[in-house]
Amino acid sequence: MSGNPAGKDVGVFTKNQIVPVTIEDISDTGEGIGHVDGFTLFVSKAVPGDTVRARIIKAKKTYAIAKAEEILEPAPGRVMPECPVAGSCGGCQLSYLSYKSQLELKQKKVEDCIRRIGGFADVPVLPIIGMEEPRAYRNKGQFPVGPANGGKPSPEGAVAAGKASSKAGGSSPKERDAVIGFYAGHSHRIVPTSCCGMLWPGHEEILAAVREYFTMSGAAPYDEETGQGLVRHVLMRKGFSTGEIVVCLVINGTKIPKPELLWERLQTVDGVVGLCLNVNREKTNVILGDRLIPLFGKASVTDRIGEVRFEISPMSFYQVNPVQTKVLYDTALAYAGLTGEETVWDLYCGIGTISLFLARSAKKVYGVEIVPEAIENAKENARINGIENAELYVGAAEEVFPRLTKENPAIGADVIVVDPPRKGCDGKLLSTMLAMAPARIVYVSCDPATLARDLRILADGGYRVERVQPVDQFPGSVHVENVALLLREEEKQCQDTRIDHA
Repeated sequence: MSGNPAGKDVGVFTKNQIVPVTIEDISDTGEGIGHVDGFTLFVSKAVPGDTVRARIIKAKKTYAIAKAEEILEPAPGRVMPECPVAGSCGGCQLSYLSYKSQLELKQKKVEDCIRRIGGFADVPVLPIIGMEEPRAYRNKGQFPVGPANGGKPSPEGAVAAGKASSKAGGSSPKERDAVIGFYAGHSHRIVPTSCCGMLWPGHEEILAAVREYFTMSGAAPYDEETGQGLVRHVLMRKGFSTGEIVVCLVINGTKIPKPELLWERLQTVDGVVGLCLNVNREKTNVILGDRLIPLFGKASVTDRIGEVRFEISPMSFYQVNPVQTKVLYDTALAYAGLTGEETVWDLYCGIGTISLFLARSAKKVYGVEIVPEAIENAKENARINGIENAELYVGAAEEVFPRLTKENPAIGADVIVVDPPRKGCDGKLLSTMLAMAPARIVYVSCDPATLARDLRILADGGYRVERVQPVDQFPGSVHVENVALLLREEEKQCQDTRIDHA
C-alpha cells in the first residue's frame, strides 16, 4: 500500500473491521495484547486468556487499536466488574479479572521484566503481597470537571460565558452545568460518575456538595478546548488513621465565587477539616499548578504510617494506599538492614515518608526531593515526630546528590534508598550511586520495566541483586510496586563468609 490519503487507515486492518483474536498479554495502560497475521492488536475491555471479536478503532502500519465487541471464550479469571462505569472509565483496567488473577498477572509481569529486560535468570522474585480487601483503599481522589454540554455552548451561551470570565467564573445556567467524573481511557472525555469503589465510603457526599455549589454559586466548569471556565478538578485527600479530609478545587483563576457556600455544605460531610484552592492557569493536561491558596480550616491532613505522623498537603506526593504503604516501607526498612550506625541517603524522598522511617533506625539520613512544598512538609514532619538526624534538601536528586557528596566527601553513604518516578533513575544519578559504593541499595519502584533496566546498570557496576519483592499497591490497575535489594559484591562475599562460619 502506497501513500496515506487524509483520514484513511493504513496497514493490514481497516476501521470498524471485526477480527477474532486471543489475548496473550496486557499493556502498561491496560489494553489486552493479541496478534493477527503477525500484526499486534491492543484491545480494550479484554484481558489475557480471552478470545474476543474485536472491532478496529484505529489502524496503523504495524499495529491497531481495537475494542472487544464480544467475548467468544472468557479467560479463566474473568469476572463481571462491580463498577457501573468499568470499561468506560480509564482507571481500574483489571476490573474484568478476579483479584487472584490480578495478582498472578502482576507477578508474571514483574518476573518477565526482571528476566527479559534485566537479564537476571537467577534473581528471586518473591510472591507478590496482596490485600485482604482490595477495594476502598485509596486515600486520594482527583475528579476532572467539564461542561455538561461537551464544551459546545450555544452562541448566546458563549457570549454569557465570555462576560462571566471576568467575574471569577460566573456563567449562565446552561454553561455552569458541570459534569464530574473520570477520564475515559486515552482521552480527556469525562465519564460522569458519582463515586469510585476504590475510594473511601462517603466521598460521594463531597462530590454532591461540589455539584450543589455549581448551582448555588454560578461557578463555571473549565472547558479544555477553549481554555474558558473556572473549576478544573476536584481533589480530595483523607488521612485514614485520623479520618481528616481536605478538599481542594483546582481552578483556572485565583478565586471562586461565594466560597462560603461550598464550605458551609462541606462541613456537613464527616471528616472534612479544610478547603483550599490550587491555581492552574496553564492550558495543559497537568492537573496541579504550583500555588496553593487556603480558604477555610486546614490546608493539609494528618496521617500515620506505623508510629510516624505526617502532615500532607494536596500538592505533596503521598502513597495512595496506606495499608500497602506500611507493607512497602517495612520491606524497604528490613532490606536496609540498619543497626543505628549507618549514613543513609533517601533520594526522591517526597514528604519524607521513607526518610523518617529510616531515621528512627539510622545514624543520619539525607533526603532529596525536587518539589519545594514536599520538603517543607518533610521538615515539618521531622519536627512533629521529634526526628533530629534527618537533613532534607530541595532539588533534582541527580543534581543535588552529586553536588553535596562532592562538596563534602566525608559524608559518605552506607545505604542508599531510591524511590524514583515511573521513568526510573537518571543515568547521572546511577553513576554517582556507583561511585559512592554504598554497601546496600534499596530500590523502590512503581515500574518493573525501568526497575529491571536500572538494576542491570547497577549490577554491571558491581552490585548483586539479592531479591525483588512485588507489592500490590494498586488493586484493580495494571500497576505494581516493587522493592529490590542490592548488595555490593564485596559486601555479598563478606555476608556469605559470615553465614559459612555461623
